[in-house]
Amino acid sequence: MVTLNQLVRKPRIRKNRKVKSAALKLLSYRNRVSTLKHHSKPFVKGICTKILIMKPKKPNSAQRKLAKVLLKTGKTVFVSIPGIGHNLNDHATVLVRGGPVPDLPSVQYKMIRGKYDLLGVKNRRTSPSKYGVKTSTLKTTK
Repeated sequence: MVTLNQLVRKPRIRKNRKVKSAALKLLSYRNRVSTLKHHSKPFVKGICTKILIMKPKKPNSAQRKLAKVLLKTGKTVFVSIPGIGHNLNDHATVLVRGGPVPDLPSVQYKMIRGKYDLLGVKNRRTSPSKYGVKTSTLKTTK
């Protein structure tokens, strides 16, 4: 058991947690002090530089749609395009959020559907808010 005197002499050091979505971090000055503080953003705007297709890891087989995106923070990352079909071209503006794609190595980000140039999924009934579909456009048929 550590004593109070030992803690005064050498305080406990907290471990730094690894950030999984490092490209969403931005260095900024705080209160005109020369010390830099890390700020993490939930979403970052970016511009598509390349649209590509990737195959997933071993047990799965598919053609996953990806985009190479230059973020506003200055970093270039690979971003997954969720849902079926998309309308993206080079130089399209997109909104990016953190969140890894489990079966694609080196892909730690996803796009937000229905924002900027990336349209929502057509005829989406289940969980429409995740795929950029307005609930007012859905017609209930009974």
